[in-house]
Amino acid sequence: MTSLASITLEVADPAAAERFYSSAFGLGPRLGLRASEAPTSGFRGFTMSITVAQPADVDSFIESALAAGATTLKPAAKSLWGYGGVVQAPDGTIWKLATSAKKNSGPATRKVDDLVLLLGVEDVKASKQFYVGQGLDVSKSFGGKYVEFTAGDASPVKLALYKRKGLAKDVGVGEEGSGSHRIVLGGTAGSFTDPDGFAWESASVTSTPA
Repeated sequence: MTSLASITLEVADPAAAERFYSSAFGLGPRLGLRASEAPTSGFRGFTMSITVAQPADVDSFIESALAAGATTLKPAAKSLWGYGGVVQAPDGTIWKLATSAKKNSGPATRKVDDLVLLLGVEDVKASKQFYVGQGLDVSKSFGGKYVEFTAGDASPVKLALYKRKGLAKDVGVGEEGSGSHRIVLGGTAGSFTDPDGFAWESASVTSTPA
């Protein structure tokens, strides 16, 4: 089974990005960094999501991210599905911090339950078929709105597809964007590019951990 084994963010200043991610989220080897000056503007077509157990952890991660230089896109708040907020890292990557719980069960632990990469795509069904053809297995599918793929036993990241317009709305930005996505996905199926221009490479290719 093909799976997403690594994520590498392409950033203008890897040293500065490493300082930010170490202070904000502490994701370590789950997130790689690579220098890039590729032109990019507006919404890059993806978001990163950190799922935690309770609101206190959401608040803790958002507070450390803002202290490290992030900006707020959506303040943390309760909703029908739980509690969460959205920030944008200095390198431009959008991060959503969320939990399905609405009440705390104890002090913040800063434990990450899931790290999820959401790709905003033009046609969810077509992208789903493409990825199935590449060897990924579907674990959840909601028509043309959302697809989540099965993570491998050693995979530190979940991969999901969401309608680009809906994903942009969810994190509070406009859907317009152009240029590089500024992200490279590492997998077990070699190198390829998906219908929306997201590039994959062999997971054996290394990058600086955040």
